Amino acid sequence: MLRSEMTDAVRTSDEALQGLPDFPFQSSYRDVQGLRLAHLDEGEGAPVLFMHGEPTWSYLWRKVIPPVRDAGFRCIAPDLAGFGRSDKPTDIDFYSYDRHVELAATLLEDLDISGATVVVHDWGGPIGLRLAVEQRERIERIVILDTGLFTGHQKMSDAWIAFHDFVERTEDLPVGMLVRGACKNDPGDAVIAAYDAPYPDAASKAGARAFPLMIPQTPDAPGAAAGQRVLEQLRGDQRPTLMLWADSDPVLPLATGERFAEALGQPAPRTIPDASHFLQEDQGPLIGSLIADWLTGT
Repeated sequence: MLRSEMTDAVRTSDEALQGLPDFPFQSSYRDVQGLRLAHLDEGEGAPVLFMHGEPTWSYLWRKVIPPVRDAGFRCIAPDLAGFGRSDKPTDIDFYSYDRHVELAATLLEDLDISGATVVVHDWGGPIGLRLAVEQRERIERIVILDTGLFTGHQKMSDAWIAFHDFVERTEDLPVGMLVRGACKNDPGDAVIAAYDAPYPDAASKAGARAFPLMIPQTPDAPGAAAGQRVLEQLRGDQRPTLMLWADSDPVLPLATGERFAEALGQPAPRTIPDASHFLQEDQGPLIGSLIADWLTGT
């Protein structure tokens, strides 16, 4: 466990993140603002950017990427700062909506991404959708899975409120347990261990703890105005957009997805059957095939 020079941060050992089930992918690394940030880069062709959320990492996309890659696309999946193979600043105040967007934007710039599709889920939604607005010249298509934009006006489900309160009082967050609890079908102990693997101690979980606490509860809270701006700029956006939503998500129920689609001026999402909030765990190959078919027009 190393500390980065610029920011007090945990660097998970490479050994701890090798040999994970169904995850043959190697990460590429960039140094950004004193942090080593990781991303997957698989395949060749037009880029597809996969943005994870809370408390997951690029491992979440392991079953979605192969059908998209095999259809002739370059699949790029970053680990956000604080997650996965990326460095994990230990100060919870390091994490903000603006900072996550700023760090994610450097990936598009460093790789000179253009003509991209962005695929967003959970907190990857507010980040990736803001990139789609602020880096419009780089992103041509949008895929939305079980996410939203936080404006301070949004109504949060009882399940989310309970989750928020649990995170707020739990310093050593049981990351794998949270993932398991939001899957329709138990992914098994080895997969849950892979979600726990990036976090050697409680200090390394600051990023995972920060995300729920970052959601603005009022329109004047930090991040709310940016979320409102993104929502307004995406409303009626003419870029091709695909929305997929789990049929059994307790955190962001299907009705929430339908309201979000309406707010964006999009048709109702296509429902993914037998899936909960982490629909990539429940139906990864199906989701990958649907995205690949949509991108290739088949």
